[in-house]
Amino acid sequence: MVNLLLVLLSMGCRAKVAELPPLPYLAFVANQHGRSVAVVDLARLNVLAAVSVAPDPLQVVVRPQSHEVYAVSSSGWLSVISFPELRVTKTLRVGRSASHLVFARNGLRAYVLEPEAGQIVFVDCGQGRETARLHPAGKLSGLAVSPDGKTLVAADSDSQRIYFVTVDEKKVLGSVEVGQSPGPLGILPDSSKVFVADTGENKITAAEVATRQVLSNLELGSSPSSLIVKPDGGEIFVLSARDSTLTILDAFHDDVEESLTTGRNPVAAVLSRDATLLYIASAADGNIIAMDAPDRQVLASTHVGVTPRALALTPDERYLAVADVGTSSLAILRTDRNSLVTTIPVGDMPVDLVIPNWLRK
Repeated sequence: MVNLLLVLLSMGCRAKVAELPPLPYLAFVANQHGRSVAVVDLARLNVLAAVSVAPDPLQVVVRPQSHEVYAVSSSGWLSVISFPELRVTKTLRVGRSASHLVFARNGLRAYVLEPEAGQIVFVDCGQGRETARLHPAGKLSGLAVSPDGKTLVAADSDSQRIYFVTVDEKKVLGSVEVGQSPGPLGILPDSSKVFVADTGENKITAAEVATRQVLSNLELGSSPSSLIVKPDGGEIFVLSARDSTLTILDAFHDDVEESLTTGRNPVAAVLSRDATLLYIASAADGNIIAMDAPDRQVLASTHVGVTPRALALTPDERYLAVADVGTSSLAILRTDRNSLVTTIPVGDMPVDLVIPNWLRK
């Protein structure tokens, strides 16, 4: 009798945990044509605010160790949205254009590209001002900061090179030639290697950060369009939007492990913290693919809209938010069931989103 009671109580506890309501996380969604960032309450599933920002916002990034979200506009501005105010509290003019914002881990400094001028702009986040500019090349197409915070790596699509920049001295340490049209960059967690997506050919270039030397050229069966580095640095997941493929690289040995077919036009992906699940947005068929990353098995394919563009997991990983350009909405999925909960209209052409790891007070 006691054992039966324990079983029933255990079943009841599991059911209760499974049905916990969403936590009040906030999703910040960049609406490129709407010139706004929509703030969505993921507990009540409604839009709390539409924050006006500079024209053509393309990227939203949480500043670490803060309650701020930076909106990057291709028109050349940074707009700082503060919480709980949910309004722009600072703006910074980058130049005629702006892209690829990255932060130092402590959130004290930021680095952003002015692509048209070929410049890297250094920003003091506390004071909200520019501290330096560096002009390493003609047309910068990618930027990453090493996890140890010491080195910036910038890709130049014109010269087909990547440049290594010291963060403290703000100087170019050197450069190496890579492949055609280098773009997305992925640096391993130990800051030892950088991987470059040579988007103009079927190749990934691996270079050593400390010595600034090319280690290997990994030949792929398709042209790379984005990179996702596994949290432990052991593998890199490479999407090819044009060829609808996913390639998995062994980052320690610079080998191609496997190439898989995905949905049509995979444009974005996100990994769970333990790297067991990979979610892929297929822009051409409106689906989100859930994949068992270690076993390389597709678990589910969920139709969410017309043109999914960006993905973000809630910090508790119970929900996945999807910005859909085609329907101008944010789709919300339950990850335990791979099922669509709802879609929320957010604005004109949502292209990026982020969900900070802080709750509404």
